[in-house]
Amino acid sequence: MQATSIFWPVLTQIALTLCMFIVLGMRKAKAVKAGEVNRKEAALNNQVWPNEVIQVSNNIANQFETPVLFYALCGLLYASNGVGYLAISLAWAYALSRVFHAFVHVGSNYVPTRMRLFMLGCLILIAMTILAAVNLLS
Repeated sequence: MQATSIFWPVLTQIALTLCMFIVLGMRKAKAVKAGEVNRKEAALNNQVWPNEVIQVSNNIANQFETPVLFYALCGLLYASNGVGYLAISLAWAYALSRVFHAFVHVGSNYVPTRMRLFMLGCLILIAMTILAAVNLLS
């Protein structure tokens, strides 16, 4: 196993973020074409967009919250030679939890499921933090 394998889940998370920007553009274009939003108003106030646009916009904001910790932890594990099967498994579990979270967020937006997926991601980050700390102490 190569230590650089830790970066595949990182690239997955980055790709997810970029996909959400594409979805946002498509939903905004659809809303403008359908006459659901005034462009001048929307330029100054994101809240005038239809809910389906706001959902994606909110999800993009989420991609710059806990994933930042994920990026730092993956970099720390790599730099400290802490990449092993456990680290890679946790990284993949986190990235997949974010993919499922995004799918729910921009789809049904069912909050109980979204919250469970968010909490799962947070628990995985806690495990990765402990793993990184143990690695640094050894």
